[in-house]
Amino acid sequence: MPPHQLVTDHTVLSVVVGSRAYGLADSDSDFDRRGVYAAPTSSWWGFDKPPTHVDGPDPERFSWELERFLGLALAANPTVLECLWSPIVEHCDTIGEELRALRGRLVSREVYRTFLGYANSQVDRLSTAMTARDWKQTMHMLRLLISARHFLATGEPLVNVAAYRDKLLAVRHGEVPWATVQRWRDELAAAAEAARSATRLPARPDRAAAERLLIEVRRIRL
Repeated sequence: MPPHQLVTDHTVLSVVVGSRAYGLADSDSDFDRRGVYAAPTSSWWGFDKPPTHVDGPDPERFSWELERFLGLALAANPTVLECLWSPIVEHCDTIGEELRALRGRLVSREVYRTFLGYANSQVDRLSTAMTARDWKQTMHMLRLLISARHFLATGEPLVNVAAYRDKLLAVRHGEVPWATVQRWRDELAAAAEAARSATRLPARPDRAAAERLLIEVRRIRL
């Protein structure tokens, strides 16, 4: 089966991410879409396996096969977890609904390591002599720290950061001194550390529950 057909015919969940989901969009912002498809079970029986992810078929769309998506969620991948909490859901069938209903059991305290680790590593490698692209990336790293703090405190990522829109967009436009960016980063990291000490997130995600969903989907999607 052609990869794009897996997306068009077997998508179970499709959401909008990026600036439109984050509450940071302007009139020129793209629609960044992410999805999950469940490849038919029979497609796994031969030598040639279905792809774990597909880019396209339309611009700015990227999708994961269900098994790969679940594995990344269990590993606390920030991009995947934010897909499960996107406020803009464009398609969600019964399997997609089950997947979203499971999201609270896919998370763990590992979000501290993955969210903060990725954000800090990206910010640290940037310099004061930055391009417009670097400032945009810095804004998103700060957004990720905000989301991490909220995740550890509430059990859910903060996808829509419209409450911080003006401050974040000022960073994106290069209007905030680098020293101020660093202070804000340090404050957010400290707040996330404090939230981690009191978090109710489990030490490990519920891998068995994720596997049960995968097996059930494989059983019904021959």
